Amino acid sequence: MTERLNLKDHDREQLRAALAERGVESYRGDQVFRWVWRRGVESVAEMTNLSKALRERLASETRLPRLEPSDQRRAADGTTKLLVGLEDGREVESVLIPDGERRTLCVSTQVGCAMGCTFCRTATMGLTRNLSPWEITEQVLIAERILTARGDTRTITMGRGKGGQVQRRLTNLVFMGMGEPLHNLEGTVTACRILTDPEGLAFPERRITVSTVGLADRIAPFLERTNVNLAVSLNAPDDEVRSRIMPVNKKFDMDALLAVVRELPLSGRRRVTFEYVLLAGENDSERQARELARRLSGVAEKVKINLIPYNPHEGAPFARPSDEAVERFRRLLLERGVEKVMVRRPRGDRILAACGQLALSSQSSASQSSGSQSSGKDRSGS
Repeated sequence: MTERLNLKDHDREQLRAALAERGVESYRGDQVFRWVWRRGVESVAEMTNLSKALRERLASETRLPRLEPSDQRRAADGTTKLLVGLEDGREVESVLIPDGERRTLCVSTQVGCAMGCTFCRTATMGLTRNLSPWEITEQVLIAERILTARGDTRTITMGRGKGGQVQRRLTNLVFMGMGEPLHNLEGTVTACRILTDPEGLAFPERRITVSTVGLADRIAPFLERTNVNLAVSLNAPDDEVRSRIMPVNKKFDMDALLAVVRELPLSGRRRVTFEYVLLAGENDSERQARELARRLSGVAEKVKINLIPYNPHEGAPFARPSDEAVERFRRLLLERGVEKVMVRRPRGDRILAACGQLALSSQSSASQSSGSQSSGKDRSGS
């Protein structure tokens, strides 16, 4: 029996091709894509510009799945951590972050992570599997539904073309949740293409930021296919410290990473963000600030620095530096030629929704995952 085609798991070009393989005119792919993402229909029967015969056929040969949050935890500052149940029994987390007129969603791309960064709680899980494109984009739809249910009527207008304009409650998306987005390259690319397609969810490319630990060989190919913003987790001024806290540095050291950034054809005022998690006594000294500024001198005009005071979790081997140490580090970078340096203040850390803290604490999820793997139904894509 042929597996039903998941209409949510393809960008517009892929959907046209998938339907064409089934003998459906390719332009119908555009129509179906708009119904799925712009209109948000939940059944093929609602696609009224398709013939009755085609709707009946697609209803039997395709599917339109939907995910729901299995838990929500809201902090005093409004940050909400969402636990999203997947079809195979696994779960991932995403975080909704309100900040004035901005409403940002932190999106996950994998169940767990294989990168092994020692300061990150998700790394303690290891990697179970990649998320498929529709599992990534569904996190966005879930957050939109939650904001609607809360009566949040603040919206921004997005989109052009045949899909027309659309009102969205979310203003920004950051791929900084569970997993390494570029390790799940195809899933992340397809999700970004769905999100930014003017016939789809119509998010402007500059309102989406994808964060990577520094898989240097995938950065340029990723940006060529998506043109969204890039953030790189740097977190050290030299290879000795970075290799100790980020194993990926043993494969792609700082010279290799900075060489890739130096060659990126960034247009206008666009810059790559370097994220730097400040760990007390590990990478936050005055000497290390000066060394970091020196290492960045060759790419200073292309980057901005986000300093992130560490958010400790139970059993963490590091501590958060003092506010004074953070300010001293910031000031030293500015004094030595790094033009744009910001400090990201912790949000949602009391509900373990802050940077680096996403990881499933429920043991039931692990047991469900084990059962799903043994059943042979895992659509990993890794």
